[in-house]
Amino acid sequence: MRLEGADCTDQDRPLARRPILSALAFEGANRPFLTDVQAVHGIPVSDRATGTVQMAVSELVTNAYKYAPGPCLLDLEVSEGTVQISVWDTDTTLSACLADPGRVGQHGLEIVMAVCQSFEVRREPVGKRVRAAIVLADGPGGDPAGRLL
Repeated sequence: MRLEGADCTDQDRPLARRPILSALAFEGANRPFLTDVQAVHGIPVSDRATGTVQMAVSELVTNAYKYAPGPCLLDLEVSEGTVQISVWDTDTTLSACLADPGRVGQHGLEIVMAVCQSFEVRREPVGKRVRAAIVLADGPGGDPAGRLL
């Protein structure tokens, strides 16, 4: 896996301020992206963030695999203290979150939306893209920095 800045102009910015990108065609391989972000780039990543990102990626990629007729693409980007998760798939149907707490199962998207700093679903010229941002560092009280859950 190659981690790199977004463009050549990023070379003048401090490393902690540069976006770190990873794009891969998802084939079920679990990449140590956040481990590399912390070890190689020195950006703090809490255990909470690692688990939350793994859960969100799993849910979003599983939904794409389950409901889209073609391939999907997973992009991970670290920028401004968050990891931006982006999953593109070939299905044009926008994901719906059904607010029925009595329903058995199918609560994954609701959980992802609850733990993210931001969440959006956008139709693309071909398919759709689901984006979620998760804060990397925890504040002194153990809450994600900048957000109380």
